[in-house]
Amino acid sequence: MSMIRDLRAVVRPARKRHGQSAHGYDPTRDPGAVSAVVDCAVYRGGRRTSERLSPAEAMRRVRAGGGFAWIGLHEPTEREFAGIAEEFGLHPLAVEDAIDAHQRPKLEPYEESLFTVFKTLHYVEHAELTASSEVVETGEVMCFTGQDFIITVRHGGQGSLRALRARLEEDQELLATGPSAVLHAIADQIVDSYIVVADAVQEDIDEVEIDVFSPSDGRSGRGSDAGRVYQLKREVLEFKRAVAPLLRPMQLLSERPMRFVEPEIQKYFRDVADHVARVHEQVVSFDELLNSILQANLAQATVAQNEDMRKITSWAAIFAVPTMIAGIYGMNFDHMPELDWRFSYYAVLAAIAVICAAMHRGFRRNGWL
Repeated sequence: MSMIRDLRAVVRPARKRHGQSAHGYDPTRDPGAVSAVVDCAVYRGGRRTSERLSPAEAMRRVRAGGGFAWIGLHEPTEREFAGIAEEFGLHPLAVEDAIDAHQRPKLEPYEESLFTVFKTLHYVEHAELTASSEVVETGEVMCFTGQDFIITVRHGGQGSLRALRARLEEDQELLATGPSAVLHAIADQIVDSYIVVADAVQEDIDEVEIDVFSPSDGRSGRGSDAGRVYQLKREVLEFKRAVAPLLRPMQLLSERPMRFVEPEIQKYFRDVADHVARVHEQVVSFDELLNSILQANLAQATVAQNEDMRKITSWAAIFAVPTMIAGIYGMNFDHMPELDWRFSYYAVLAAIAVICAAMHRGFRRNGWL
């Protein structure tokens, strides 16, 4: 217990050993095979034994002196990852997922390793939310956790593990626990970033909600708001796809004994699982709230259109009176009433004015004008 007392403080500022592969493959002999390696090091007793190594040299040192290797890669190609996968005995299906990316969060135990997939999220800052604003940017981090190695494969421009590696290297007691401590640290950092993104998305939703329900020039709920709400709803759906599938893997890691995960580390996955559940509840509430806002916006647009139609109808009815009277007197019959009266012209104009004024007053009292 004392070995991991400061686990959360470190993570949040914010085994089967193989020799050379059966086919005699040596990654160091292929210059292009390790170009995707961001960092590779061996840790013994929680200490980093040297600066960056090649995967082959890291494996040799672990075989010779113990410890574990942490190999970090960024968007490796099949050719770049082939040697590493062969040396560590990684399952072909997991290797294919790690190379192709675009996977849903999951946990898959294999004979030689535990394969986990995380979706990374990044909130895209924007001065103003528009109908085309990108709010959430996604990436992926895959982890192969073995008895004495952990291989991380990152896809996308965010979710860098450099700072996390540096923080972990400052806590030798924690790193001495083994690769499962690194796996927990990665999971915890990614889930903590979900909380940050959720808070930022909440602010965007609040802004849209205020705009939709606040009158502007005597009207509220214009069509431009519908585009913003729909775009935000699409971004929340992307958020939901990253969080919802991660619930079960984190629960499994926290509740069931798992090979390659130390028992003293496993209990800390409960906190990660709780945070995932909390963020998932937020995202579900975001989706429901945006549905309500969108429906309210469409209802307001319908009401505004009805108001416009009532005004048009009212004015059409008012102008129909003089049009009708002028049409009658324009028929030029010889025997029409008031034609010989001196004040007939003024009387007709006065009658038109009185009728139109009465209609206008009636429409205003009924709220049509």
